[in-house]
Amino acid sequence: MTAAREPRTLLGVDVGGTKIAAGLVSADGALLTSVVRPTPAAQGRDAVLDAIAAAVRELPGWEGAEGLGIGTGGVIDRDLGVVRSANALLPGWAGTRLSEELSARLGLPVAADNDANVFALAEQTYGAGAGCASALYVSVGTGIGGGLVTGGRLLRGAHWTAGEFGHIAVPEAAGRPCNCGGAGHLEAVASGPAITARFRELAGDEDVYDLRKVAALAESDTPTGTEAARAALAEGAAALGRALAGLVNTVDPQRVVIGGGVASIGTPFWQPLTEAFAAELLPGPAGVRPVPAALGPRAAVIGAAALLLETGPRQTTTTT
Repeated sequence: MTAAREPRTLLGVDVGGTKIAAGLVSADGALLTSVVRPTPAAQGRDAVLDAIAAAVRELPGWEGAEGLGIGTGGVIDRDLGVVRSANALLPGWAGTRLSEELSARLGLPVAADNDANVFALAEQTYGAGAGCASALYVSVGTGIGGGLVTGGRLLRGAHWTAGEFGHIAVPEAAGRPCNCGGAGHLEAVASGPAITARFRELAGDEDVYDLRKVAALAESDTPTGTEAARAALAEGAAALGRALAGLVNTVDPQRVVIGGGVASIGTPFWQPLTEAFAAELLPGPAGVRPVPAALGPRAAVIGAAALLLETGPRQTTTTT
């Protein structure tokens, strides 16, 4: 009698400025077990790499996994597993050879990519876009990123920056500083911190820094701050809707999937978003409407693991 084969398992890790989430994932996308640990960002990149490896070793059965996928902020060279650039949340992260360093620590093959690409890959492989040959994925949270799938493949671009939708210039954000160092970008008006800052402007309330409070006010009957909350959410959501409609008119995807913490707010965000989106569409894709992402907070770890399932070329052209 032939012995039963052990099911295929993969490791996925999501690295942010404050936490590291690691999980063991089955090949069909089920998150089998996970751990969350703080990111020792202030201690430098070696400490972060060591913390990632330690988190993985806490997972029962990690030694039997086929490999490790990692998603993190910044511009990531998918082929080499190198961080080409990163923001200040992870000091010294730029230049880190993620695949090489983590493979040496764990003795496993390692694939790495940008966290927004990982979100898109999760939803494309197992979530709201499964089965679509073309789709647009957008994650709206502290920043705005995403991915574009065409021909069933996630595009990375010639310089690994495909899907940086948050840095589309939009008139609603004119003069507003963006996290990238520029100004006037979508992220400066439609991200969580941008919407919260706009609420403070409209309400004259300098004490609100939590988008959840803005969302609660938007759905309350309390006069104080309610209209300002609804207006701030509507402005950001409408700007996002119009920008996404422009992308849909350009690339004509089958589906548009939106996830992230801001997208989970509900009606005060989704209604102005979908109305602005629909108003800008060409006749061809006029029936397309954004749909919510399906995997929630699991997407980061599951999508990271799914990097190990990708095959074939990942860049549009050779980087110069």
